[in-house]
Amino acid sequence: MKKRFKKLSHTIWYCKYHIVWCPKYRYRIFQDEIADYTKQLLLSLSRQKDLVKFEELNIQSDHVHSVLSIAPKYTVSGIMGFFKGKSAIELFKRYEILGKRYWGRHLWSRGYCASTIGLDEDRIKAYVKYQEEKEKEAEQLGLSFTD
Repeated sequence: MKKRFKKLSHTIWYCKYHIVWCPKYRYRIFQDEIADYTKQLLLSLSRQKDLVKFEELNIQSDHVHSVLSIAPKYTVSGIMGFFKGKSAIELFKRYEILGKRYWGRHLWSRGYCASTIGLDEDRIKAYVKYQEEKEKEAEQLGLSFTD
C-alpha cells in the first residue's frame, strides 16, 4: 500500500484517472504510422510534466484511451489542454493530410471523459489494454459500437 502513494512537499497523493478523448467528428485517423507516432508523442509530452505519467495508453482508430497518474498540483483540464494542444500542433506539422481534413486546424473534439480510479485500477487497466481486441471481435461478429 505504501508504494501506491506518492509524495510532494506537503502532500501524500494517489490520483489516477481513466480518460478518453476523440478527434473532431470522430474520424478514424489514428491508423498505422499516425497511431504509432501519436502514442510516442503523448508519452513524450507526459515526460515534460513533473509527476504526470501514462500508466496505460491505447490509441484506437477514432479515440484515445488512457490511465493517467496526475499529481494534485495539476488540474485534469489543464493536463488535457496541454496534451491536446501540443499533440495537435505536432500532428499537423508532421502529417499534411490532417490539415486538409481538419481545415480549421482543430484536431481534437472539445471535451473528454474522465473518471477517477480507486480500488478497481487493475480492472480498468485491463479494459484499456484489451479494448481494441474486444472491438475487433465484435466487428467480426457483425456488432458495431459506432453508427
